[in-house]
Amino acid sequence: MKVAILQPNYLPWKGVFDMINLVDVFVFLDDVQYTKNDWRNRNKIKTPKGTQWITVPVKSNSIKQKIFEVEVSDKINWQKKHHYSFLANYAKAKYFKEFEFLIEDFYIKNQWKNLNELNIYTTKRISEILKINTKFIRSSELNIATQDKNQRLIDIIKYFNGKIYISGPAAKNYIDMKKFKQNNIEIYFMNYNYPEYHQLHGNFVHNVTVLDVIFNCGENASKYIFQNNI
Repeated sequence: MKVAILQPNYLPWKGVFDMINLVDVFVFLDDVQYTKNDWRNRNKIKTPKGTQWITVPVKSNSIKQKIFEVEVSDKINWQKKHHYSFLANYAKAKYFKEFEFLIEDFYIKNQWKNLNELNIYTTKRISEILKINTKFIRSSELNIATQDKNQRLIDIIKYFNGKIYISGPAAKNYIDMKKFKQNNIEIYFMNYNYPEYHQLHGNFVHNVTVLDVIFNCGENASKYIFQNNI
């Protein structure tokens, strides 16, 4: 059983979906402290002027809350703004028309009040498009109260009888390899080495939302996303 655990992010980059595709269970770590100005409520798109942040506004008390508690601010019509940003910058992408229904779903058919619900819904919906069959779970549903970061991950993995934990490379800074070994859990760190594809607006960049790959590559998107094997 292979498990990955990650905070729910806004329209994540391709590396997250590469990770999701590798595991049997993907856990949205949504009962930990929300972090301000992070991938939880923003991501990048490609524009003629370079990369541009698109940010979901959240209520001012969010910094004191857990991720699943964070509410979206209703002070500005951010959904309309984000929808327009994709239209303005991706309308000329080869497969935009074919997959335009995604941004209509995200920004027109749905009205979001909770950041967690937005992030989980969009991630699962994009996973469907990429034909990923992984099981999704929220950590807030598991009632695991362990505070130690490493032990918390281990407890979640053991909940699913996991034997392999797949993580991003940044986790090497805090992962206690010995502790995982003592619990008979093997760790695999992602290798973010992706091929370039035909991308609009100048020099190629990798660190943008996965929608960039989908709008530019269409049904071939998975060839540029699924690079890791285990």
